[in-house]
Amino acid sequence: MANAKSEGAAVAKARARDPAASRLRILAAAKAEFARKGLAGARVDTIAERARINKRMIYHYFGSKNDLYLAVLEEAYGDIRLAERLLDLEHLDPVEAITKLVEFTWGYYIRNPEFLRLINTENLHRAAHLKRSKRIAEMHSPFVSLIERVLRRGAELGLFRDDLDPNQVYISIAALGYYYLNNRYTLSVIYGFDLGAKDALERRRAVIVDIVLSYLRKPDLNCVNARNALKNPRGTHLKSPTG
Repeated sequence: MANAKSEGAAVAKARARDPAASRLRILAAAKAEFARKGLAGARVDTIAERARINKRMIYHYFGSKNDLYLAVLEEAYGDIRLAERLLDLEHLDPVEAITKLVEFTWGYYIRNPEFLRLINTENLHRAAHLKRSKRIAEMHSPFVSLIERVLRRGAELGLFRDDLDPNQVYISIAALGYYYLNNRYTLSVIYGFDLGAKDALERRRAVIVDIVLSYLRKPDLNCVNARNALKNPRGTHLKSPTG
């Protein structure tokens, strides 16, 4: 028994000497707790137990429950912004870049349901906590600028309209997946099929891609692709003016 206590104390000391690892464990545990129970329902005791850390250390690292929640939000947004940067969209053909972004966003939402739940929670609070963040704008602005450059290249190549707002484009990409996934249970009852089934999710991915590209492309290219679709009912891709 004495040896077990000594080993436990040694582990605790080792963890205390690694504040970065302790902080990451707290954030991971807090993310799960806040996503499942919301801000009001989440308990710091539960987070401490999940993180295998003394409750007092949570307040030492983050100050308060609300500050911990904000840190979780910032990390969640930071994770998706980092993953988006790794797509290397700037070096892709504009149509390929937008398609890749749409498909990535859809897949990320499916793989990270906790992210959607955190967004839902913060919207219930009318972004009261996110407004205090000093990091969100720094994360988001470069990404919007990247989308703007992709759209500009598409316009210069004659593929996209020249009046596109990158903010509206990304909001639309996000919304087309966000609404579907957040409401799939009620919509499944209303429409009589499982919106969460694998084939339904794949159909929705294809629909989102088509909707976004149809919005971006120049009107004359929409007409060309409509004619091609009539000739080829199995589907068509956005054509460049020369091909």
